[in-house]
Amino acid sequence: MLFQLTSEQEMVRLMVRDFAKKELEPFSAKRDEKETFPAEVIKKMGGLGLMGMMIPPEYGGSGAGAVSYSLALQEIAYACASTAVVMSVSNLSTEPILHFASEEQKQKYLVPLATGRMLGAFAVTEPDAGSDPGSMRTRAETRSDHYLINGRKIFITNGSHADVIVVIARTDSQASNRGLSAFIVEKGTPGLIIGKREEKLGLRASDTVELVFDDCRVPRKNLIGREGQGFKIAMTALDSGRIGIASQSLGIARACLDEAVSYAQSRRQFGRVIGAFQAIQWMVADMATEIEAAYLLTLHAADRKDLGESFTREASMAKLFASELANRAAYHALQIHGGYGYTKDYKVERLYRDARVTTIYEGTSEIQRLVIARDYLGK
Repeated sequence: MLFQLTSEQEMVRLMVRDFAKKELEPFSAKRDEKETFPAEVIKKMGGLGLMGMMIPPEYGGSGAGAVSYSLALQEIAYACASTAVVMSVSNLSTEPILHFASEEQKQKYLVPLATGRMLGAFAVTEPDAGSDPGSMRTRAETRSDHYLINGRKIFITNGSHADVIVVIARTDSQASNRGLSAFIVEKGTPGLIIGKREEKLGLRASDTVELVFDDCRVPRKNLIGREGQGFKIAMTALDSGRIGIASQSLGIARACLDEAVSYAQSRRQFGRVIGAFQAIQWMVADMATEIEAAYLLTLHAADRKDLGESFTREASMAKLFASELANRAAYHALQIHGGYGYTKDYKVERLYRDARVTTIYEGTSEIQRLVIARDYLGK
């Protein structure tokens, strides 16, 4: 399949590539070392429309669509995977509001999220509920004009910087997935406590924290959709999120390939550049071939989303293949660099660390395989 980009999509890719080369690439290693959150860059990205690419213009977004979003995220991840996941998760947080929220909620939250004046987060994972949302224990109890939320969420990207957090909590203790509901929780809400900040292997410039809800008082008007829709809302958002992580994985993989090729063309052993050796050539060939396949899978899923067609299976395929590719590409790139690749003097060391989590978050590779298999075999 040949995926032909429109002139607008190609323009988005080139614009973001130029931005990432100037604003991200020169500083990404230092941000990783110092664990510096890219707050100022995110504001600039908001000004370019990158924080609301799938939000319609009437709500402040660029309305560029999922294909353009994927292309942009690939370019951001190529330069700085940490910044890419900040962008991906904030865009992800807009999906429940766009598709399930009231008009009042859309007007209040989508415009500032789309323009980068607000940052979003998405809180699902708990200590005992990762791949199994039915095990979720965070609960939201009804009061006269509000809900009281109690519980813990972990591994929340953007958690301590987010202005708007979409939280999935249990409103019915007797029902499993059907007992979950979705809420908008604003920064500074009484009872919302920013907990432990995770010390991570990779993506060190992004923010990952625990959120603690201690009688967190959320107005009833901040319920998204209806009670009991939380699982559907979360799964709908995660489908889009998987396109985002596939795109991030592609950016990392492409950076690995370019670093490997550059090194293989300059490093000399046994009287010639190491790129002349078949062992190196085969690794480069495999990386390049798999990147092209992942690219087509990812854009196919994004295109189906833009067309309003079902894309759950396609998003899982793209996320599965691209994330595992990113890890293989990082392995090969570091192997080609030899001992130098194991040092922080070379970019592949950071790429190797950044790639690792892509097969875990937004649904592990094992979960993606379950989604794909069930689509073919039935539940």
